[in-house]
Amino acid sequence: MPNVTLPDGSARSFADPVAVADVAVDIGPGLAKAALAGRVDGRLVDTSFVIADDAEVAIITARDAEGLEILRHSTAHLLAQAVQELFPGTQVTIGPVIEDGFYYDFARDEPFTPEDLAAIEKKMAEIAAADLAVHREVWDRDDAIRHFSDIGEKYKAEIIRDLPADEVISVYGQGDWKDLCRGPHVPSTRHLKVFKLTKVAGAYWRGDASNEMLQRIYGTAWPDKKSLKQYLRRLEEAERRDHRRIGKDLDLFSLQEDAGGGLVFWHPKGARIRRVIEDFWREQHVAAGYELLYTPHIALQTLWDTSGHTDFYRESMYRPMEEDNQLYQLKPMNCPFHILIYKQGLRSYRDLPLRWGELGTVYRHEMSGALHGLLRVRGFTQDDAHIFCSEEQIEAEILRILDLTLFMLESFGFNDFAVNLSTKPEKAVGSDEIWEKATDALRGALAAKGLDYELDAGGGAFYGPKIDVKIRDAIGREWQCSTVQLDFNLPERFDMEYVAADGERHRPIMIHRALLGSIERFFGILIEHYEGRFPAWLAPVQAVILNITDRQEAYVGEVKELLENQGLRVEADLRNEKIGFKIREHTLQRVPYLLVVGDREAESNTVAVRTRDGQDLGSMPVKEFAARLEAELASRGRTSMEE
Repeated sequence: MPNVTLPDGSARSFADPVAVADVAVDIGPGLAKAALAGRVDGRLVDTSFVIADDAEVAIITARDAEGLEILRHSTAHLLAQAVQELFPGTQVTIGPVIEDGFYYDFARDEPFTPEDLAAIEKKMAEIAAADLAVHREVWDRDDAIRHFSDIGEKYKAEIIRDLPADEVISVYGQGDWKDLCRGPHVPSTRHLKVFKLTKVAGAYWRGDASNEMLQRIYGTAWPDKKSLKQYLRRLEEAERRDHRRIGKDLDLFSLQEDAGGGLVFWHPKGARIRRVIEDFWREQHVAAGYELLYTPHIALQTLWDTSGHTDFYRESMYRPMEEDNQLYQLKPMNCPFHILIYKQGLRSYRDLPLRWGELGTVYRHEMSGALHGLLRVRGFTQDDAHIFCSEEQIEAEILRILDLTLFMLESFGFNDFAVNLSTKPEKAVGSDEIWEKATDALRGALAAKGLDYELDAGGGAFYGPKIDVKIRDAIGREWQCSTVQLDFNLPERFDMEYVAADGERHRPIMIHRALLGSIERFFGILIEHYEGRFPAWLAPVQAVILNITDRQEAYVGEVKELLENQGLRVEADLRNEKIGFKIREHTLQRVPYLLVVGDREAESNTVAVRTRDGQDLGSMPVKEFAARLEAELASRGRTSMEE
């Protein structure tokens, strides 16, 4: 007679083993109708799952995060079934849930067309309306391989062969169609009502460029039509803000295929913005007590053997280079280099904490299909730092890092954050005692800052717990930029020590942290957040001076020199074009301020100031404009002239 405890603490008893679906019925018909899955003692299961013993149970609906993920995964199956019914002979491969949606990869000779997507959507709606029951079966491994091989699904058969020997082989069916999957899934296709296929792209089988090219169909699914419409509007807005298009329009950067994919070329205007970002980063870190380092781009492979990267990170590393019968490796991370500097001499507790920062360029072997503008590249500069401290100093250092993190992000215009605290995973290094102490230190720092956070139980790195800070941009998208990670592993692997007050030698705690993340990726986020309309302190050109006729040419030169001497980034447009044309052109270039000069301004030593939004601020002396702009730059836009 199982006793079921619900999330509100109430309990229900059943005379016999009971399915999750029947628990939902017992609670109420509304919940029974909405139930997509259940959580039994922390494990997600289908509504058909039978509870035989006492358990803690929650009913999962589309309003829950897990429910929305199940809804999307089931819609991926709906997509695959529709494709195979419409295009016999097409093979299905993998179809996972991704942020805001799902995709499924197909092996098919003919390319999918926009007309095909429309037909697939229609077929998906028909299958959903048919209210097909979704059922789970557990198969013998050999039987599963034989079944999928016999029906021409070589990819599914390969997946099964590669699964661990103890993996349960579960197959989900809806109608006569079946697919390999761990689940859980919705109980019936009737739950899959609100979806949209968004695009088709190429993808290599298992992400390996040496494998065959597949066709990937992307889609999205939501609990209701209102949520779908809001998402599609966000997609349109995201397309309008695409940093790749804006970067080209504003001549900020390029990705040169002649040099290799995923490698960023910073053009003069983009490089100006990067210089501002990096100068600000350095100034703030020096003010926060960091010493700045520079380290090489390559090192002997033995260093990465010691750090463990060649064991745990090899797929993301480039192949080593041989020189003098030794193997050298492009660095994927900066951490081991900072450790080598630490080990140059015996450290004392009086030296701690040591705070070292570096804008260090690293290289990752990303698959070509994963590359995406500035957001996913192969060479990037990491906003990196490491703190070496004692256990007693952890909480104070974390608090300092959080202070600096929030200040930096807010300075770039981000004020909305989501915070995760990730704790010890099943496989981890370090004692339970130090994990508990470290996690308490992170929790205490978050509480001291008054930051709400979600607990990601078991989501920490194998070497220590961590805090992740996500920023929300102007259209509500979340971006993972800042992370703070405690590390008990590398100090052990590199035999790091310091002499404590008691004269004994102890291991320091190593804190890894990035505030902006990759400079390239952060720049891409900034472009999309501001839609290229950077605040004046970041803008590559802060003001452009426009003459009306040739008579003002000399005066324009004087104004430009005066403003440049004030350290402002200004340009002059002396072209023999109509003033309206020049204003429109520089407005499209998102220049914050347009300074128009005619005979009257030249005679009175003034400029007529316009904003890129078309606001007329009137005429003012050049020095007054310079002073007002300098005040805006000093506050990083918090007191904008445009307001």
